[in-house]
Amino acid sequence: MGLAEDDNQPLLISSSAAAAEEVYEQESNGGNLIRRILLESKKTWHIAGPSIFTRIALFSLTVITQSFAGHLSDLDLAAISIVTTVIIGITFGFLLGMASALETLCGQAYGAKQYHMLGIYMQRSWVVLFFSSILLVPLFLFATPILEFTGQSMEVAELSGVVALWLIPMHLSFGFQFTLVRFLQCQLKTAVIAWVSGVVLALHVFVSWLFVYKLRVGIVGTAITLDFSWWVSVLGLFGFVVCGGCPHSWTGFSNQAFVGLWEFFKLSVASGVMLLLENFYFRVLIIVAGKMQNAEVALDALSICVTILAWESMIPLGFFAATGVRVANELGAGNAEGAKFASIVCVFTSLLVGILFWVLILAIPDKLAMIFTSTTSVITMVEQLSVLLSFTVLLNCIQPVLSGVAVGSGWQVLVAFVNVGSYYIVGVPLGLVMGWFLDFGIEGIWCGMISGTVVQTLILTFITVRCKWEKQVQKARVHTNNEVATNRLLAS
Repeated sequence: MGLAEDDNQPLLISSSAAAAEEVYEQESNGGNLIRRILLESKKTWHIAGPSIFTRIALFSLTVITQSFAGHLSDLDLAAISIVTTVIIGITFGFLLGMASALETLCGQAYGAKQYHMLGIYMQRSWVVLFFSSILLVPLFLFATPILEFTGQSMEVAELSGVVALWLIPMHLSFGFQFTLVRFLQCQLKTAVIAWVSGVVLALHVFVSWLFVYKLRVGIVGTAITLDFSWWVSVLGLFGFVVCGGCPHSWTGFSNQAFVGLWEFFKLSVASGVMLLLENFYFRVLIIVAGKMQNAEVALDALSICVTILAWESMIPLGFFAATGVRVANELGAGNAEGAKFASIVCVFTSLLVGILFWVLILAIPDKLAMIFTSTTSVITMVEQLSVLLSFTVLLNCIQPVLSGVAVGSGWQVLVAFVNVGSYYIVGVPLGLVMGWFLDFGIEGIWCGMISGTVVQTLILTFITVRCKWEKQVQKARVHTNNEVATNRLLAS
């Protein structure tokens, strides 16, 4: 008899949750704190390590493409850089955030040992994210007028519009790739994600070299290489899932994927807004810098700082994923104390990484700048901004983990409101006041925006500290019981 057909299943879930809590208490009392920390750290890095590598590998696809485009012409480089930074940046951040709703549901279902629900949740996410991807396609269709409106030259905007059209397949792959990654992460099948990402990265380098240097297909060809590589990633992960890699959680396509889509859509949209607002926040710096005095040097220096921040962000985003999975797993298993302890360990582990990069940036800012430029004035400004960059990096290693706690617990709507208030009601206005009205320049704008991040971090810390973990366990249990009951009715 299948899990969905067992009339006693809700009772079994409650019993297993109580048993999980009892087992955890026995293990905690029997072992010392250091042993518990090491055990939890091992679980965290088991998810975070491959996740960090995967994010760096996929982030590098665009960097490699930009590098090859730079050998075509400055115009080609500008076009593909603008499209991948602005248009793709918006859709990537929003759809990535939407997919994080899957971490809440799949993580809790896996913890409750309702493995069959993971496949159904993933299929629901496919439906919701693909529909959302279609709604975002006009950004690509009207890229030229959008970029002209932002102040780009006619020549750059028109070529960017052509590139944007050819990158629509890449955009449509996000909904499938992001959900497959989270589906596998929640089951701790992280090695396959890293392997597929590594193979795709190596393949992308070869294909880019072939198209640019041998076939000489131009800027359109470089865009096609991105489409190709992202869909290879999707097919690689999907092939693993359907060819026996997840026998308990993938039982084939189901019409249950179309049940409860509205509730799933609301949670996904809240997640998308939450991450999009974070992803876009510091890009405001570059937009505003173009209006400042000595704009060219400021833009170059800020671009270097934002690039360093983006690369380093792959690490806390890996902990973001690990925290969401660990908290959701423990809540699904009915282990309130385990969820709380996982949150604490993840926060402090990410904080230690942040302190390492904080020291590194303060110690050798000029060396980091020289990786990207040899212009003395730009290097000098990067050194001037290094203190702000270092503290931004430090904060950036705390708040994504707290957001991961929110994802694991299903608080996405609340965090979306926190982000709006902290970033765009406090941070941006305060930055504009300090930068323009108080005449502190780009440093003033950045200080104001850091203030928004501080406010967000303090609020999320307060929410996490005040969290009633036993209540979160009850919510996860009720949700799982309702899903099991619904599936049983559909099966009958």
